Amino acid sequence: MTNILEKIISDKKETLNLIKKEKSIDYLEKKIKDINFFLNFKNYIKRNKGVSLISEIKKASPSAGIILKKFDHLKLAKTYIENGATCLSVLTEEKYFLGKLKHIQDIKEKFKIPILAKDFFIDPYQIALSKSFGSDCILIIIAALNGSQADEIYSEALKHNLSVIVEVHNNKEAEKALKYEQAIIGINNRNLKTLEVSINNTISIFEIVKNHKGPLISESGIKNENDAKYIYEKTGIKNFLIGESLLNSSNPAELMKRFKEISQ
Repeated sequence: MTNILEKIISDKKETLNLIKKEKSIDYLEKKIKDINFFLNFKNYIKRNKGVSLISEIKKASPSAGIILKKFDHLKLAKTYIENGATCLSVLTEEKYFLGKLKHIQDIKEKFKIPILAKDFFIDPYQIALSKSFGSDCILIIIAALNGSQADEIYSEALKHNLSVIVEVHNNKEAEKALKYEQAIIGINNRNLKTLEVSINNTISIFEIVKNHKGPLISESGIKNENDAKYIYEKTGIKNFLIGESLLNSSNPAELMKRFKEISQ
């Protein structure tokens, strides 16, 4: 099977080269100074006593194809916020997920909620780029980077007062993630190289990251409240990044309510 992650990263490098020619760092930093709606993503999760839902907004994915033909990011954001989302995850990768950074800006101009720019961060330049559209948190995917790249992006994010989710999929990546003490660790139940999914991934990796200072999030493949409850009972993790199960639901409000009841 083709390594999907490698293909996405290769294309991301080309896209970034084009954007860099259009938008200088100075331009981005000036734009950031004019924005006043930044929020502390990590603190919203830490201070939430119940289940934290990071509800995801995306039009498509390599594994699912087009998820929503009638895609309206503002309508989705409104539904999620009205039904208790702690934070939002907004796909901003354009080629494979059909996302846009502008979606974050649109949402932040209407609603007060912290937002993760869900993308493939491979260059420190992307920190200022994503923040210039209003993002509060960025993603470091350990599988996509070598150690020095991850260190540079992490350092740049902290300089810009952004929260960081360090995403891991296996034990080796989890061990590497522990050094990022100020980060949130996201355990991805989907293997980004093969797209296979197992929620037991969170349970096995939890043993390595359970003493990490920051919040822990279980991501991907969580179909319903039973999956979330299983993870919660095995690990105590009560933070979940939920994407396709909400996007495909005929009643996302009811599903979010059931997710939030698992720790009661």
